[in-house]
Amino acid sequence: MRHTGETDQDHTAEQRIVARARLGDPEAWELLYLRAYPRLIVYTRRRLAAQEQAEEAVSETMVRAMGLISRYRPGSGGIEAWFFGIARNVVLETYRAGARHRAADPAGLAARPSLSVHGDPERAVLDTEERTLLARAFLRLSPQDRDVLELRVLSGLDAEQVGELTGRRAGAVRTAQSRALARLRLEFDELSA
Repeated sequence: MRHTGETDQDHTAEQRIVARARLGDPEAWELLYLRAYPRLIVYTRRRLAAQEQAEEAVSETMVRAMGLISRYRPGSGGIEAWFFGIARNVVLETYRAGARHRAADPAGLAARPSLSVHGDPERAVLDTEERTLLARAFLRLSPQDRDVLELRVLSGLDAEQVGELTGRRAGAVRTAQSRALARLRLEFDELSA
């Protein structure tokens, strides 16, 4: 199965880049890194306490990927899903490495609205309050619910990619996402009341 919006041409191009990366081509690795970095850094930043930890986790992910590329087998999720699988493991190892490594507070990561963009200070305050409530509601979810939402919604992976990472079928991922969003809505409504 193809990712949403992926064409046969995209898939073939990715396969060519991966083949070059397997041969140790630095330009191929740079292309793979540049494609994956934006979503990997968002994912690791949401999971780790500091920007520096997130950057280190992405670097470690790519170093491991370079060492393990011979084991990569193309699946429905493509190379980027494989990178996310490695990143998940790196994040989990970071958690285990010490108690001082804690998950980031999503409320602290929420972008603050710019008054110049909104032009309405009252709306800016309301937006910030809603984001804070949403972040608090998110933290009330189970780790499994947070994981599926982080991978699907925040990191932008499709159901097939998340399924490949978590060992579930795409349909089960979609169902888990739907249920997690429903629970998030309930938590948000409870906090808003």
